[in-house]
Amino acid sequence: MTSFQPKTITQSNPKRVTILWGDGETSEYTAAGLRRLCPCAQCVSESTGVRLLDPTTVAEDLTQGDLALVGNYALTMRFSDGHSTGIFTFKALRKGL
Repeated sequence: MTSFQPKTITQSNPKRVTILWGDGETSEYTAAGLRRLCPCAQCVSESTGVRLLDPTTVAEDLTQGDLALVGNYALTMRFSDGHSTGIFTFKALRKGL
């Protein structure tokens, strides 16, 4: 098991996701923090790599739901602002996005 593979993924409440990694390290993410760093084409220009989402527009009390695995390499979720197209790879999450 590599350090990029989670052992457990816990959605302790709608504002927080915790991942226990294969190497024993733990990472905790807020819904607002994940939304601000969303890597999808709506949030980051595919041609330039420039972030299109203004992080100051993301409310601190944002929540997430419908947390789901994407294959064996990523997570996806639906945010309370309606956004749901982000795919967060385990590698990016482990590296702190």
